[in-house]
Formats: sequence, C-alpha cells, structure tokens
Amino acid sequence: MDWHTLLNRERLGKPLHSPEELGRSPFHKDHDRIIFSGAFRRLGRKTQVHPVYSNDHIHTRLTHSLEVSCVGRSLGMRVGETLRDQLPDWCEPGDLGMVVQSACLAHDIGNPPFGHSGEDAIRHWFVQAADRGWLAGMSATEQLDFLNFEGNAQGFRVLTQLEYHQFDGGTRLTYATLGTYLKYPWTAKHADSLGYKKHKFGCYQSELPLLEQIAHKLGLPQIEDERWARHPLVYLMEAADDICYALIDLEDGLEMGLLQYAEVEALLLSLVGDDLPETYRQLGPADSQRRKLAILRGKAIEHLTNAAARAFVEQQTTLLAGNLEGDLVEHMHGPAKRCVLDAKDMARKKIFQDKRKTLHEIGAYTTLEVLLNAFCSAALEQHGGRIPSFKHRRILDLLGNHAPKPHAPLHESFMRMIDFIAGMTDGYASEMAGEMTGRGKPS
Repeated sequence: MDWHTLLNRERLGKPLHSPEELGRSPFHKDHDRIIFSGAFRRLGRKTQVHPVYSNDHIHTRLTHSLEVSCVGRSLGMRVGETLRDQLPDWCEPGDLGMVVQSACLAHDIGNPPFGHSGEDAIRHWFVQAADRGWLAGMSATEQLDFLNFEGNAQGFRVLTQLEYHQFDGGTRLTYATLGTYLKYPWTAKHADSLGYKKHKFGCYQSELPLLEQIAHKLGLPQIEDERWARHPLVYLMEAADDICYALIDLEDGLEMGLLQYAEVEALLLSLVGDDLPETYRQLGPADSQRRKLAILRGKAIEHLTNAAARAFVEQQTTLLAGNLEGDLVEHMHGPAKRCVLDAKDMARKKIFQDKRKTLHEIGAYTTLEVLLNAFCSAALEQHGGRIPSFKHRRILDLLGNHAPKPHAPLHESFMRMIDFIAGMTDGYASEMAGEMTGRGKPS
C-alpha cells in the first residue's frame, strides 16, 4: 500500500472529489456530515457501559465518540508530522488528523441500543429464529450476517447506504475516511475463523460490492475471498478507542462508586511518573476527586497518544504491507502498554460485574426480543407477496418508506428491520417494546 492511494479524496457515489473550499477540505466535509447525521445524534441516548439514566456524569456513546475523535485527531497529526515527506504534496498533517478524527466520530455509529449486550441479544434472537426456520429463505452467507450481528457492519451500512443519500452512497464520505473506518474489512464469512475477535466483521453481504469498490480505490490488498487488509490508519482509530475506553471506564467506575480513587490514581501515576502538571501538584484535600482525576487523566492520555504515534511510525513498513499482528497497543512500549492492559483488567473485574449493569443487560434481551419478534414476523409474513395481517400491516407502517417490499429478498427485508431497531435509542426501544406488549405508560 502507498499513502498517495490510501488518502484518496474521491467520494463514494460521486466520480470526483468535491471542489476545494477555503478552510474546508474534503475530510472536513466528512467530519461535518457525520456530526450532523441523525444516527450520530442518537448516540447521545445509547449506552456506552452503564445505563444512560444512571448518572449525568457517565459516558454515553456520543460523549465517548467525541472524546475518541479528539485523541484520534492528535494521533493522526503527530503521525502526519513525522511522515510528512512520504505523504502526497497536497496532504498536511492536519489532513491526516481529520481523516482519523472523522473515522473515530463514526466508529460506534452502527451500535444498537443497550451497548454490546444489545449486539449479543440480537445475535441470540437470530440463532433462535434460525432454529424455527425463519432464515431458510437465505443463503448460508446471508444467514451469517444475522447470526453474527455486528455494530461495525451496521455502521458501514449506515454510512454508505442509510444516511442522507439512501442507497446511493449514503453520507458519500471520501474513500480515505471510509477505509479508516473499516476496522474489519471482511464479511461475516470470516467472523469466527480469523482468531481475531469473536463475531467481528465489517460488512454485510448487501454492502459487499461497496467494500470491493472501496478496497480497489484505496489499494487494499485482497487476502482471500471477501477479505482485505486493513487501511493503516485504522490502527490509529482503534488505538484512540482503546486509550479512551480504558481510561474512561475507570472514570465512570469512580462515578458509580465501583472503584476507589486511590487505585485509579496509582494506575495512572505508574504511567506518568514525575511528569505531573503543576496544577495537579497544587491540589489540596478540599479539591474534588473528579477534578483531580480530570487533570491526571489528561496527562495520561498525552503519554498514551505519544506512545501510540511512536508505535505506528516504528511499524509503518509492516502496516503498509498489511502484515501487522494484533493492534497498536500491543506494539506500544512498556509503561503505556501496561497502563492500557491494566486499566482494561480493572474494568473487567470491578465494573462489568456491577448488578445494575447486569439487570440492564437482561432487560436489553427482553426489549429486543419483543421488537425483533414483531418486526421480523411482519417481514416474514408478507414475504413472497403474501397479505399480512392487520397487526403486521400496522407494524410495517411504522417504518414508512423504509419498509421492505413484499417481493424483496428475505435478507433485504430483515436488514430493513435491523436498520430500524439498531437505530433506536435505549429509551425509544424500551418505550416501543412496552407499547407493543400493552405495558406502555398511561397517557
């Protein structure tokens, strides 16, 4: 791979990139299109780790995405400064930063309500649906899209099909930004065979032609059927996400009373050492833990960002060959790598087992089961041109113009239902499921 091809400014759905504007590059336009999209706005009411209603200070998918985008921009600019001589003549470090920032903004845009438990609930429902024969009208590869439902693949569909120009390029982002978004440039055919991360894939069968087009435009090497090498900048987007959620999970854990300040402080001090901001040294007993942690966390992110950028530059040859093993955190040096891994371990042991979170996850299964039963049974009943019942006609009416046509392939029909359900916020999903089961709030 080479940087001139990898930074392609052409747009999906348009033959040429947009004309230049004063102070606004094609990559700035990508950023703005994501920010103003409805799918991005709805992230404000979607779970990151803890239920969105539990504490005003904890993170939602929206605040998490904004923070990741800031770290991603810094990573891209630092790498751009170091590699300036290898980049196209028109490309400034700020352009590289903006590509990574835009991809970071969109990295969770396809996540369903209720976080990762929502993803698992959808997968679980489709396994049961397959046992009932509901997926029999699809090919084996099409069935895998549902059995391995994945927010990254749904996000790719949102960006390339659903927002703005429906089924005509979607948000029409540049190929460079789409490539940087594509964390898993392969289909569900490879979801469980790579030994990378279980269920992970980035493209449904319905978007496979678009993935092929993007890979061609960016010069991503094809490794095997329906699988390509990752764009090098994906590793910066992934590192920004790792840095943020490793540290932010701890911050949320303190807010929820699941961690002690001393243990979080000790972990961060093991990274920053004596490089403490003067403002931190001046804090006294009367200062809040929230303020202390904010200052210390900022310095920790600076150290981790420097370490990730350094690792990227050191691994550039392997990255451009498409051969890097693992993620960028694994190639960071000593204290930085240990800090991220220790933070994840602390969160796994002390935060993810919280009973409030567990109850929220159980509720997610119940809510999504109600919705999937209703919408997918409506799609199945009308499949092949059959006349649906009054109830199912009313359910289909809820989708408006996005409702599947009676003679559409079953895969397409079910995808339309997933588009609607995965796009819901936590509250809207719970409210609709309650209404459908007669348990809605009285007016």
